[in-house]
Amino acid sequence: MAQPSRYPGKVGLQQRVLPDYRADFMESLAARCDGGLSVFAGSPRPREAIHSAVPPTNARLTLAGNQNLLGGPLFLLRQTGLVAWLERTQPEILVLEANPRYLSNRLALRWMHERRRPVVGWGLGAPPARGLRGWVRRGWLRGFDTLIAYSSLGAAQYRALGFPAERVFVAPNATAPARSSIPARDPLSGRALRLFFVGRLQPRKRIDVLLQACAGLQPRPEVFIGGDGPDRARLEARAQEWMPEAHFLGDLRGEALVSAFARADVFVLPGTGGLALQQALAAGLPIIAAEGDGTPQDMVTSGNGWLVRPGDLADLRAALQHALTLDEGRLRAMGEASFRLARERFNLEAMTDAFVAALCAVTLRRR
Repeated sequence: MAQPSRYPGKVGLQQRVLPDYRADFMESLAARCDGGLSVFAGSPRPREAIHSAVPPTNARLTLAGNQNLLGGPLFLLRQTGLVAWLERTQPEILVLEANPRYLSNRLALRWMHERRRPVVGWGLGAPPARGLRGWVRRGWLRGFDTLIAYSSLGAAQYRALGFPAERVFVAPNATAPARSSIPARDPLSGRALRLFFVGRLQPRKRIDVLLQACAGLQPRPEVFIGGDGPDRARLEARAQEWMPEAHFLGDLRGEALVSAFARADVFVLPGTGGLALQQALAAGLPIIAAEGDGTPQDMVTSGNGWLVRPGDLADLRAALQHALTLDEGRLRAMGEASFRLARERFNLEAMTDAFVAALCAVTLRRR
């Protein structure tokens, strides 16, 4: 059966925040919702260093009042104005972040279901949990009519908690559209291999492990680190100790980011993350990535890169050393394999397709 290309109704979508890297997806989804797309999202906390998106052209954005309660592993969120937004916009279907820590979302679920309107949960997945925590998580997920996961691992976790398999969809996390060609790269002969990382600089990204691993390599590669964040000063100090020649490029956006991907030979993600992986695929790069929330397991294969254990110095160093031994032809072939994955499976269009399919399926099922 052909996948639906459009959703005929009015869609509401809630987010904790609307970062700039989600702007293109919101525009893409809004263009395929005939009844329009309304978005409800709040502002990030100052220490998060998240750049909020410019209000989408095609979607109506309402700013939420984010109230961040407690912190760390006890973090909870309340968004004021959520029910008032629902009353005003009257969505026929609602997409909520499937995070039980977002207390206001329970009110939104109840509001929609009292009016016999479906609710779609969107999230990373739900790692196994025992006892009371597992019971709460299962009860929370049962409130949704359909779930959309970022990855196949996330979808499997939802199914393992008893959510019906036919009501679980995968929308591969993406920011870049499908491209027609791989960027031209400098010849590798006569220079060091260029490794590239981009992302928010915070401890869970494990950039310190990347620096330490590179310090023990022969021949030593060049390391380019894009991004900014609260861990930058510590990382620059570690780089002076382990690898003074590492380049910290700062915040990269637009053409500066595209250029940085084009100059690299291998993309490395030593800690958690996911969105930058899709950008690396679209740029036609071999990838070394830590196993994480399921996104790396979907995007990295033996044909285009290496998966390593998170935080494992020896494992990361072995993968990097292997990359250093490959000739230019083999590295370029791996980059072409990455590019094919981006073009065929992991791109903005595919993500939008999956959302539209999930919205149409849940609406059809409830008729």
